[in-house]
Amino acid sequence: MRDRDDGEPLERAMDDGNSLEHAMKDFLAARPQLFGIAYRMLGSVADAEDILQETWLRWQRTDRSAVREPAAFLTTVTTRLAVNSTRSARRLRETYVGPWLPEPVDTRADPQLGAERAEAVDLAVLLLLERLNPVERAAYVLREAFDYPYGRIAGILETSEPNTRQLVSRARKHLKAARREPVSDDAHRRLLETFLEAARGGTLTALEDLLAEDVVSYADGGGMRGASRVPVAGRERVARYLVAFAPRFWPRSQVRWVEANGRPAVLVRREGHPVALLCADVSDRGIERLMWVMNPAKLAPYVSAVAG
Repeated sequence: MRDRDDGEPLERAMDDGNSLEHAMKDFLAARPQLFGIAYRMLGSVADAEDILQETWLRWQRTDRSAVREPAAFLTTVTTRLAVNSTRSARRLRETYVGPWLPEPVDTRADPQLGAERAEAVDLAVLLLLERLNPVERAAYVLREAFDYPYGRIAGILETSEPNTRQLVSRARKHLKAARREPVSDDAHRRLLETFLEAARGGTLTALEDLLAEDVVSYADGGGMRGASRVPVAGRERVARYLVAFAPRFWPRSQVRWVEANGRPAVLVRREGHPVALLCADVSDRGIERLMWVMNPAKLAPYVSAVAG
């Protein structure tokens, strides 16, 4: 390659941080956190990957020589894309058949899923975050999962710092009002083990003893046969519902203990094929939420990750 007039090789002059190779290095370094943000915002691995693909395309088209902090730039792009995508996703979910649950992820390799703190990755928390508006959700995720300063969050969301503090405060209050303090992982697993025994045996009284008074059971089948198309609420109704489907669901089924979104969970197979991932939200009152992920489109990627 021909040298410049000042004697510096043109190749070296071009390698100033604005090359595609440098761009890829910066993107890959930030990618775990970018995915963690997008996933917590959308509750979908596929949608989060789409956001990251768009972020990468924009990063390629950017004059990167003018970007002082690549990670900060990429975080801003990802968050704003996720906010817009969340608005669109809500409209699509209005036509979803039956209850919608976030897509589960195997958190064994990365318990925090790219975050500084393992907040807002629990399936129950992601479900409750659906009730927040997209900007509140983004502010909560950036603060609680990634410990971003309020001023930096304000810049990303293009709002003031006082307003950012209000957004995070409202989100915290909403989640605190909607969810009781979860138990430890050990207590979670012990109760879920007892629940499995009672559910497989179809024992009504034993099930009622394990459920919180206002327990809700969600079955996300995406319209597939056998999944309830409405949430079942209340201790007695949920217990009777579990007893009713026990003879059809549990015979010939095998269970495997796994981890999903940082919590113990149960993968149910029948004749070698995955049919459900059972996750639960557990407090000192008992089981607050049962979450049955049965939609094959959500179940298959998780099963592949667990098997990998």
